[in-house]
Amino acid sequence: MSYISGARSVPDEQVRIASTKMEGIGPKKAIQVRYRLGISGNIKIKELTKYQIDKMEQKIGQDHVVHWELKRGERADIERLISISRYRGIRHQDGSPLRGQRTHTNARTCRKQIRK
Repeated sequence: MSYISGARSVPDEQVRIASTKMEGIGPKKAIQVRYRLGISGNIKIKELTKYQIDKMEQKIGQDHVVHWELKRGERADIERLISISRYRGIRHQDGSPLRGQRTHTNARTCRKQIRK
């Protein structure tokens, strides 16, 4: 089992499927990266050379925000909303729904953490 840009990839998976399992990389970005590197989507991960895997990681790291950088950015945005006391920030802090959803009977998944 190998890791590409922080995502675990199964050796028997095709490259086109495995590359979309990275956080921040969707189908279109995965196609762009493969096209730039000249890698076919039907090749399996175990058939890639170490050089190809390294090139893929470099290309993804240069052009796209992925995995921990993406999560760090999201967390910074939420912290900013909380620090300036925006409504969304307060709702994040409380663990309540953010976008006007009903809370009287629904939103159990959001409120579950508070009940414990």
